[in-house]
Amino acid sequence: MAIRVKINHQIKAPELRVITAEGENLGVITLSKAIEEAGNRGQDLIEISPTANPPVAKIMDYGKYLYDEKKKEKSARARTQTTEVKNIQVKIGTGDHDLSLKAKKVSEWLSEGNRVKIDLFLAGRAKYMELNFLKERLDRILKLITVQYRVAQEAVKGPKGLTIYVEKK
Repeated sequence: MAIRVKINHQIKAPELRVITAEGENLGVITLSKAIEEAGNRGQDLIEISPTANPPVAKIMDYGKYLYDEKKKEKSARARTQTTEVKNIQVKIGTGDHDLSLKAKKVSEWLSEGNRVKIDLFLAGRAKYMELNFLKERLDRILKLITVQYRVAQEAVKGPKGLTIYVEKK
């Protein structure tokens, strides 16, 4: 993303609150005096906050300003953490060994910080079974998860079966 700021003669505000690169406040002065002051110092006048009243401008080197802004943006991007939703599907008749393997995979994903969507797939007549029985079948895999987790979204009945979301505590 390119940083768009006005510098020197691109600034249209008649008066500006001007700050130097060292942080010294020069007060509210006219645009022409601010540009002249920046020229005397061999630096640029950069509009920092155009929406303020009066707008805030800083006298500093434009290249250094762009470098600092890109550095801030990069560090902000590095701090953001994306969580992925992993999906696992279980059927009513899934055996204990298969359930333990799936639970192991779920535990792995949770420890990585991902959310996990567990689907209890219902085919045919199973869709019309009692809800408590279906939740019991879903609890079988939840009991096998080794990582501390919390239920992010309770079991919801959908067109293909029961769905529950879990995430790391």
